[in-house]
Amino acid sequence: MENVTRLFDFIQYQKDNYPLEVALAGKENGEWITYSTDEVINLGNKLSRALLSLGVQPGDKIALVSNNRPEWNIVDLAVLQIGAINVPIYPTITSSEYEYIFNNAEIKYCFVSDQEIYDKVKAIFDNVSTLQDIFSFDKLEGVKRWTDVMELGDIEYQEKVEILKSNVKTDDLATLIYTSGTTGVPKGVMLSHNNLLSNVLASRLRLPLYAGEKALSFLPLCHVYERILSYLYVYVGTSIYYAESIETISDNLKEIKPDGFSAVPRLLEKIYDKIVMKGADLTGIKKGLFFWALDLAKEYEPYQANGAWYEFKLKIANKLIFSKWREALGGNVKVIASGSAALQPRLARVFNAAGVPIMEGYGLTETSPVITVNMMADRHFKIGTVGKAIDKVQIKIAEDGEVLAKGPNVMLGYYKNEEKTREVLDPDGWFHTGDIGKIDEEGFLKITDRKKEIFKTSGGKYVAPQLMENTFKASMFIEQLMVIGENRKHPAALIVPSYDHIKDYYKHKKLDYPGDEAVLKDSVLLSKLHSVIDHYNEGFAKWEKIKKFEFVQHPFSIDGGELTPTLKLKRKAILAKYDDLVCNIYDDENKL
Repeated sequence: MENVTRLFDFIQYQKDNYPLEVALAGKENGEWITYSTDEVINLGNKLSRALLSLGVQPGDKIALVSNNRPEWNIVDLAVLQIGAINVPIYPTITSSEYEYIFNNAEIKYCFVSDQEIYDKVKAIFDNVSTLQDIFSFDKLEGVKRWTDVMELGDIEYQEKVEILKSNVKTDDLATLIYTSGTTGVPKGVMLSHNNLLSNVLASRLRLPLYAGEKALSFLPLCHVYERILSYLYVYVGTSIYYAESIETISDNLKEIKPDGFSAVPRLLEKIYDKIVMKGADLTGIKKGLFFWALDLAKEYEPYQANGAWYEFKLKIANKLIFSKWREALGGNVKVIASGSAALQPRLARVFNAAGVPIMEGYGLTETSPVITVNMMADRHFKIGTVGKAIDKVQIKIAEDGEVLAKGPNVMLGYYKNEEKTREVLDPDGWFHTGDIGKIDEEGFLKITDRKKEIFKTSGGKYVAPQLMENTFKASMFIEQLMVIGENRKHPAALIVPSYDHIKDYYKHKKLDYPGDEAVLKDSVLLSKLHSVIDHYNEGFAKWEKIKKFEFVQHPFSIDGGELTPTLKLKRKAILAKYDDLVCNIYDDENKL
């Protein structure tokens, strides 16, 4: 491993140790297009030569705005190995955000995947003085395609590519990742080759994937979570297949039969809800067995802690019920890496009981990202926690409960923003995560909330909304939920209902479904939701209980401005957008 010190060394390591026929694969027009290890290296070199012919110098910033596809990895390789900086950008942001990032980073060239993204970038082209050209992966009219650009890469430039590669040091800046979180102007997180590389090497010990196996990728590569996993897959010799879209994941799982993939809790919740809804459609003994197995799974504890009789029943449930769940995921999945938000313990229990190991981890863009992660081996797995710290990373809890982290994965700082850097990086090198948590006696970390999201009621009591939201979302009647109540008498909630489950509920009750809009005012649903809220309120203190709620008719989304690209709630935006609902909830207070 001595020769793996820069990110572009991973693909060479793969070539030297286990060259693959399929290193990368993506679907075009219904057909899988594959790239071998050698092809990835050759195309990367060709594009590096082309970038040099275009005048790209070490330190220049190249923007990459694309959906997941093999071209993403090849551009990343080509940019990094000549000492340039990859600036991956979310395809879903607005043109004004593009303009800010492009100017702040001083982008020189930009690669885009398709017409929609090209149009967004083209709209701000004249407002970015450093931007020289835009290249596309798809064939677009009047736009230079990336394959055409490659033809500029005369072989005579290869010697210069090799010289530049040798000059890249492990502590050199590799990428700028812009993150705005839930508020504020985007900040450019500066990550070095070593920040990311150290995270890959340490995370590798926690992810049981090996050469010759397959991974399905669908979370955005522009986010450091999926990106670090893609480097890890390359390093261990696992073939990467890119799903066509979120909508095609189910089909792609059956096609590829992956050994592993990553997911966010929101997606896992949807998978779980679909499974339960299918179970509800069963009849007779099949239905009885399904819910017997599900109830059994909800009691799951790792390492056979429930005893021999429980494990015997679990074997029966696995054979009769859970084997079908695994088949729906392709039949080969031995690990799902969950991150980006808190995973409901109920989901961790059910999936792990069903032989689909979900290992929850924790980290931030600023920590490259992994700080802690669970794994089944060596008793490093505890439900309800985000695992233990990875190798060479330290964690501790500050006096106010904030989680602090220190290690080779901690960022260099925020680009052109020393003030913000000093706010989160103390002189001793500890990164202040902004999350509140606890470390138990075995070293497992439990995150309880975001420091900035904890609020006080008007009575001076503290409320941690994330913990409550995760609890209430366990109800299948609730698709999404946001707890509100800052400086108010009591907490309340904005609830996005789960229409599919509500329709099933009406069907079960032998009632006519009044429609998605009318049902939100229907006494049957309102009565049921009040009982659901009462049930989950039982686990909270008097001042934390949700007293009132209002329905939000349409799901929170990225396009709607209510979610960040990593599917976190943009609380201020939601409060502003649904101010009328908030006023309805606190109408009595508003009249005072």
